[in-house]
Amino acid sequence: MSLQKLKQRAFKNSDVKAEYDKLEAEFNLIDQLLSMRTKAGLTQEQVAEKMNTQKSNISRLERGNTNPSWATLLKYAHACGYELSLKTQKRH
Repeated sequence: MSLQKLKQRAFKNSDVKAEYDKLEAEFNLIDQLLSMRTKAGLTQEQVAEKMNTQKSNISRLERGNTNPSWATLLKYAHACGYELSLKTQKRH
């Protein structure tokens, strides 16, 4: 079963969908981090070296198993060759 089909099946449950929606911003951040590193052509080890940290810290960051500071996110972006900005959006 593909991930998309699994999500469709799971989202039929309104409680599952509501919890997923609560985490959407976190999922989007993780996707952005992975996209930056992939587009930069870097491994987790290379990013860790540029940030003067351990690969395990990068792995936890990319899995969403940490609550990173703004400074950590900036270092990650810079290690991948990106600038980081914060955009505000009015909620509906």
